[in-house]
Amino acid sequence: MQRILGFLGFIVVHCPMCLGAEPACGQWRVLAPMPSLRQELSTASLNGKVFAIAGFDANGMSTDTVEVYDPETDAWTSAAPLPIATNHNVAAVAGGKLYAFGGTSNRTFVYDPEQNAWTDVAPSLFMHGNTAAVGVINDRIYVAGGSGGIGNEFEVYDPSTDTWSALAPMGVSRNHTGGGVIDGKFYVVGGRPGSDAASALEVYDPETGAWRTLAPMPTGRSGIGVGVVNGKLYVFGGEDPRLFSDVEVYDPATDTWLQLPPMPTPRHGMSATVIGNVIYLPGGGVRQGFGATNINEAYVADCSATP
Repeated sequence: MQRILGFLGFIVVHCPMCLGAEPACGQWRVLAPMPSLRQELSTASLNGKVFAIAGFDANGMSTDTVEVYDPETDAWTSAAPLPIATNHNVAAVAGGKLYAFGGTSNRTFVYDPEQNAWTDVAPSLFMHGNTAAVGVINDRIYVAGGSGGIGNEFEVYDPSTDTWSALAPMGVSRNHTGGGVIDGKFYVVGGRPGSDAASALEVYDPETGAWRTLAPMPTGRSGIGVGVVNGKLYVFGGEDPRLFSDVEVYDPATDTWLQLPPMPTPRHGMSATVIGNVIYLPGGGVRQGFGATNINEAYVADCSATP
């Protein structure tokens, strides 16, 4: 399988609001900072807004903080805290509802924006600590990896029945990983421990119930942010054995990777959230280990570039 790498110079647009302007593809934007400094947090998009959930604070303590970014106003507000303080947690939106889970507990919560309240639903079968990979297909939430077991555990949550079901495990055990969905298939990339996990890319097909190994990520790393735009998988930052600013994008049509402009601020322990063709990356660690920040940057995905 051929891997193709290229490099493009990058532009950072210091344009916090840019209201009424059409975002330029392939550019970075510096946005209003998150009110709190956090890393190892989760993010997800609900009703056009980015929810930043829990994680470590600047002192390395777990938090229950939930803050909400509105791209239309470039402003943050607070939401009801998560019922528990946690870190390395994950989140997803399915059926128009926001779910938070993983991290230091197997409890699963759903958020009601009208009541501004979190409620317990069925707990996951596995812990999925230290950041699992998450994807949503047909309003079902797929969760792979994380610590708390062997590390290749894979399960799916069906909100319509409030049940979790175990699925075929991944080929590579890993945590500090990330995932995304393209054309009804779930892709999992990067992670730790070891070099195999750091570069591994696998895809799960719900139609066959099987995993398949794909072209490895050129720059192996963990603690990454992962987002999908226009049928391509974008991987941001990470750490181990160093702090990374690398951005690479995978095209499943050709099973190839392309190097893109680096992040303005190298970070790990963050979560990527996509709204339209913009990938939002608030928070994260600016040093290996602890180094929480409130930086809020977004990448406007290159609409035309292909490997």
